[in-house]
Amino acid sequence: MAEMGLVLEQIKDISCGVVRDCSEQTDQQRRWPQEAFDQLKAEGLTGLMAPLDCGGLGGGGYDLALACEALGRECSSTAICFGMHCVATAVIAANASEHQKEHFLRPIAAGQHVTTLSLSEPGTGVFFFFPQTQISCNQECYLVSGEKHFVTNGQYADSYVVSGRTGDNPDQDQEFSCVVLEADSPGIQFTGVWEGIGMRGNSSISMTLAQVAVDPGNLLGRRGDQIWYVFEVLTPYFLLAMAGTYLGLAGRALDEAITHVKTRTHQHNGTRLADSLVIQHRIGQLWGRLNQTRASVMAAAREHDAQSAGSLLPLLATKANVAECSVDIVNQVMTLCGGIGYREGRVLERLLRDVRACDVMAPSTDLLRIWTGRLLLDCPLLAD
Repeated sequence: MAEMGLVLEQIKDISCGVVRDCSEQTDQQRRWPQEAFDQLKAEGLTGLMAPLDCGGLGGGGYDLALACEALGRECSSTAICFGMHCVATAVIAANASEHQKEHFLRPIAAGQHVTTLSLSEPGTGVFFFFPQTQISCNQECYLVSGEKHFVTNGQYADSYVVSGRTGDNPDQDQEFSCVVLEADSPGIQFTGVWEGIGMRGNSSISMTLAQVAVDPGNLLGRRGDQIWYVFEVLTPYFLLAMAGTYLGLAGRALDEAITHVKTRTHQHNGTRLADSLVIQHRIGQLWGRLNQTRASVMAAAREHDAQSAGSLLPLLATKANVAECSVDIVNQVMTLCGGIGYREGRVLERLLRDVRACDVMAPSTDLLRIWTGRLLLDCPLLAD
């Protein structure tokens, strides 16, 4: 078993190397981060969340947050893509059968397989846990039909964790389940290109499923387990992956501001921006807010990994807090850097575009605040 500290150092090295080198191309050319994934796979790091008994690294939510933070400092698209692979890996691993270990988790651990989530749909919005995709069962297999949107890693993944309705009677309460689809299954078609203003390299595109045959062994858990997977596995790891990504982005923005004010000099009197009391106060304030937010994320991650009672509550707050913090920091850094920071093609331009995705990615900030309130008030989480 690799020592996790060394694993995270490897990820940091890759982030400062190939991820940084390719970040501009990833953004400007809307390229999926192939080079980064090639190196992550070659060093066995795509097995971060794969179980130890499958040859994986056995990482937890804390490790995932730190890994995405390191990648997010250099390229948030790469961090998102890696994060979605890791979350999908954790979902598969949660109740993995021997069939699923052999076909998915061991190849993931060996750096031979990339997986991802395929949950969002055009008609569900933030309520991705109420899918309309149909998973029907015949005597030999499941048949999956429907349309998924915002499938991060798009056609670059080798498998997809897909949610759908498995209830046979539309007049009764619907039953929701999860299956793993293999990328080469007949009936899968990808359409469109990702045209978001930010996160341009994540290949988050649409997926049409037309009677895709699925081995019954690819059902995750039991029929009807999707809600359990969503709130016990998917949501906690997803929130930590996203929180880590945007912490990294905000940290990079703050570094850009610090470098700018330390090197920017007024020619008429030779003073630096860093010599201004106002600037010193604002930099100190931003650093304090970022590190306070980061501490809360890491504390929530440790609670989750320790399986502490009530750990869902701080987890729900993590992504919402990070979204508000990171958007504010990037906006303030843009002001501190003035016209130089505002120019097209600067790092801050990319950070400004990328950071806006944090509020709208499901579960959105508004929905997370509602869920937090419901837990505190002992109201049903899915009341509507």
